[in-house]
Amino acid sequence: MRRFKVATQRKREILDITEQVEELLPEGSGLCCLNVLHTTAALTTADLDPGTDLDMLDAFEAMMPKLPYRHPHNPGHVPDHVLSSLIGTALTLPVQSGSLILGTWQRVILVELDGPREREVVLQLLRSS
Repeated sequence: MRRFKVATQRKREILDITEQVEELLPEGSGLCCLNVLHTTAALTTADLDPGTDLDMLDAFEAMMPKLPYRHPHNPGHVPDHVLSSLIGTALTLPVQSGSLILGTWQRVILVELDGPREREVVLQLLRSS
């Protein structure tokens, strides 16, 4: 198992972590399992043409209803927790010969929902036989 940290700079942002993941991949083939160890961040894949990150963040914001949230610690960041759960904190991707198998435009992204913070991601390669 390998771990790496990602420093975010804004309250909400999308960071391309594809190269960080690929640098840490051991040789071999199988499944790369990624998990961000936080409840206000998420992992997914996306096409990151210019502006797509902002479009995604706007869409996520629009999905969240304005409700009287009851989270005792800080009701203001309940939408961040909900979005993290909806997008997901884990991602599984195929690996061949030590490289991720991604579509032409796919990138691995970390979605920051309550930054700026330092986020920790765990990577595990489940090798195929």
